[in-house]
Amino acid sequence: MLIAMAGLPGTGKTAIAEAIGARLLKPVVSVDPIESAILRAGIDADQPTGLAAYLVAETLTETVMRAGHGAIIDAVNAVDPAREQWVNLAARSGETLRFIEVVCSDLALHRKRLEERERHLPHVVSPSWFAVEQSLDEYAEWSGSSGAVERLTVDSVEPLDALVERALEFLGRPSTS
Repeated sequence: MLIAMAGLPGTGKTAIAEAIGARLLKPVVSVDPIESAILRAGIDADQPTGLAAYLVAETLTETVMRAGHGAIIDAVNAVDPAREQWVNLAARSGETLRFIEVVCSDLALHRKRLEERERHLPHVVSPSWFAVEQSLDEYAEWSGSSGAVERLTVDSVEPLDALVERALEFLGRPSTS
């Protein structure tokens, strides 16, 4: 199975992805560290490093899936072309795809998480709260093939353990509670 996370920066996608990955013994392929490595290699920040990071993540994930393992994609996936990338990869690989969209309905909590998070990605500038607010307007509605894929939306104001349990149930794995 291919699991693709989606949601704005600071909503908790990475924490949820890593917890699900640990429980299901699936690797998490995260776009941000890949982009950091691209920038560390000396590629100018004015180049399409975000797109390059998505393509590298796709290639790595396809390699993992070809070896018979599922994977979890940790990326914003805010627009249909990004989401369709995972739809197409799942189709090419003959794998089931599930999206888990993470939102945070408490804007003050979302902002606090964004501003206080430590990412250890020295070459990637964390977006400001202003940039995330602008991203809300650009976050596309789910349509096309990605709109037809099963999707769970979770609100990260809930405790992490509860979100992981709900995600595991959605993915067809029994929870431990």
